[in-house]
Amino acid sequence: MIQGKTLGSMLIIAGTTIGAGMLALPIASAGLGFSTATVLLFAAWALMTYTALLMLEVHQYAHVEATLNSLAKSLLGRKGQLIANFSMIFLFYALCAAYIAGGGSQLQTKLVEWTNLELPVQSGSVLFAVIFGAIITLGTGTVDKINRVLFSIKVIVLASVFYMLTPYVQGQHLLEMPIEQGLILSAIPVVFTSFGFHGSIPSIVKYVGIDIKSLRRIMIMGAALPLVIYLFWQVVSQGVMSQSHLLQSEGLSGFIASVASMLQSPKVSNAITIFADLALATSFLGVSLGLFDFFSDTLKKGNAKKDRLVTALVTFVPPLCFALFYPQGFIMALGYAAIALVVLAVFLPTAMVFKQRKQRQASNEDYQVRGGNSALLLAALSGVLIISAQFLQMFGMIPSIG
Repeated sequence: MIQGKTLGSMLIIAGTTIGAGMLALPIASAGLGFSTATVLLFAAWALMTYTALLMLEVHQYAHVEATLNSLAKSLLGRKGQLIANFSMIFLFYALCAAYIAGGGSQLQTKLVEWTNLELPVQSGSVLFAVIFGAIITLGTGTVDKINRVLFSIKVIVLASVFYMLTPYVQGQHLLEMPIEQGLILSAIPVVFTSFGFHGSIPSIVKYVGIDIKSLRRIMIMGAALPLVIYLFWQVVSQGVMSQSHLLQSEGLSGFIASVASMLQSPKVSNAITIFADLALATSFLGVSLGLFDFFSDTLKKGNAKKDRLVTALVTFVPPLCFALFYPQGFIMALGYAAIALVVLAVFLPTAMVFKQRKQRQASNEDYQVRGGNSALLLAALSGVLIISAQFLQMFGMIPSIG
């Protein structure tokens, strides 16, 4: 049973990570050159895997159902709890609102095509939120089963995209040097956020149990799978056109149009669209599952049907309302996603582990991530670099990713 849960949990981590934002990586790394982009991907993966393991070090001493709310309170006090809660709610509501708006729009278009009916503009978003809200409310086991199906289809679709693009990869494009050094700083927040899955860790711990050996495997393999897929995606996306052409692409839609035109086939754009839809669905499952369990812990709600319904309403109604009535507000909030994610995935894990190590004398049976306090400091400094790059971009001091 644990083996099945381990595999399912790996796919939840990978599915949460490999979102529609993956498609922005070629645009984010345009002008960097393949080798520089690859180094950035490995650095982001190493940082996020390390801090995920730090979370396991914290979880080993906590209750199996503990979330960031209770972990931060026990180790960092009331102020730490408030910072954790604000960052979690801000980031995850923003992401959920964006997913509901994007997924609802796609669902609305398909419903009109299938039914030939004039449907209210909001119907797609409402139906999207209700469907996925019901899945999350049924529990992590249900999420696991559905995520496995969606993730498998997503990998098949992505493999078909790789198959179509690979013959057009040219080695000289992959050997090009960075066009502008400032673009490296611009790419850092985007590459960093493409490995964000930490909000789902408490849900995985609750699902699998405090089995550190299995949880380590889940975190390492669950994060490694996106890294491998991202590397393949960088090879085909940066190999089919030069750095200058990538820079001239007008955002993601321009990149997809350029690739489809080059291959003289609409199949590529159709496959990428299907992948984007599936990526959005699996990411939304992972993000909303983490938010659901966070609110369940924060609001002290159990697993009774009434309690889970209340938790579902708190989880899904606010982002649905923002997606319907004030979408621009949360689109703006997504501009701060990297900052909130640094707090959640870097600063809080390093601070909690540092405090916990000071309070406890670890025994040989206890799990402790290698590297000591020097590695904690390096991780924290990496977080400062990411936030600095985000602020420099926000204030127009370095190029903005289009």
